[in-house]
Amino acid sequence: MSLRPQRVVVGLSGGVDSAVTAWLLKQQGHEVIGVFMKNWEDDDLPADGSGDDHSEFCSSRQDFLDAASVADVIGIEIEHVNFAADYKDRVFAEFLREYQAGRTPNPDVLCNAEIKFKAFLDHAMRLGADKIATGHYARVRTVADASFAGGERVELLKGLDPLKDQSYFLHRLNQAQLAKTLFPVGELPKTEVRRIAADIGLPNAKKKDSTGICFIGERPFREFLNRYLANEPGPIKDDRGRVLGEHVGLSFYTLGQRKGIGIGGVKEKNAPRGGGEHEPWFVARKDMARNTLYVVQGHDHPWLQQRTLVANDLSWVDGRGPQVGDAGVGAKTRYRQADAPCAVTAASAGQVSLHFADGQWAVTPGQSAVLYRGDVCLGGGVIASAA
Repeated sequence: MSLRPQRVVVGLSGGVDSAVTAWLLKQQGHEVIGVFMKNWEDDDLPADGSGDDHSEFCSSRQDFLDAASVADVIGIEIEHVNFAADYKDRVFAEFLREYQAGRTPNPDVLCNAEIKFKAFLDHAMRLGADKIATGHYARVRTVADASFAGGERVELLKGLDPLKDQSYFLHRLNQAQLAKTLFPVGELPKTEVRRIAADIGLPNAKKKDSTGICFIGERPFREFLNRYLANEPGPIKDDRGRVLGEHVGLSFYTLGQRKGIGIGGVKEKNAPRGGGEHEPWFVARKDMARNTLYVVQGHDHPWLQQRTLVANDLSWVDGRGPQVGDAGVGAKTRYRQADAPCAVTAASAGQVSLHFADGQWAVTPGQSAVLYRGDVCLGGGVIASAA
């Protein structure tokens, strides 16, 4: 944390975390300016004009009003900046490309790298900022390292609240971005953030945390994707090759999915009762070449357990990344999971291979594999394949 007062531009989202971030920085004596980022046009509909009024789902209007109210209470200026064009080009287009290819992307990861810590950072620097700050639950630490310019290296650390840590979504940030960034609430548990917000009378102290991404909002996910992606129905098969039904298009399913598959139980003739025939079905594989969706019964089915993965499109916080044989490395293949010990079995400039001691559940191409050494986030890449 900086000791001398600086000009800090805070991304005010309308939520409680960024609000408390701005207040903490002002209490530390910094000159704080708020910026509300509009990343999606409320009326952004397909070219044919189909669909309903998006304002029913996207809360950006209310979020800006909340952010403005926060700025008023804290006593800082706020600017409304529209990054919707950048978001559509850099995030949403890639999101659709990945789904069309049968993968499951994570737009929050791309949004942080391309919008919040690139377009927003550039805008803040034009405002004369020394630093930017957001309400993410993560931390930044500067350590001495003679091999880096200036003799220092910046590390990305997990937030202190293990239930709220968001370093997974920030793993694509680099040295230049992190050196300009502050994460004040990353030092606090969420309960303390809520308490501070209530104590200082912030209007959004009890506002629910946002979930998902604005351009989908509360609408059914498949309904949204159906506006943009072609759907080609095909067979749903189980691990024995039996046809159980018909899918509506492979792009609309993700590995590990349980709900919305559209099939019931399949019971063998004269099968004994209690034999597992009523266990839930999970999406296990997608064969794009044959347009076939494979499902299996039971959360612990072998097809849902993978011990190796290959990731590409790598981004390392220190620009180097782990090497083959590095000890003490763990990885997350999805956000809501503990770090799993793994070995780096191959590494190049564009690809890394990981082997896990234990099977990882429903490792999904398109999602991020993020590597850690203890609390330090090393970076990661996009999962290309798993076995």
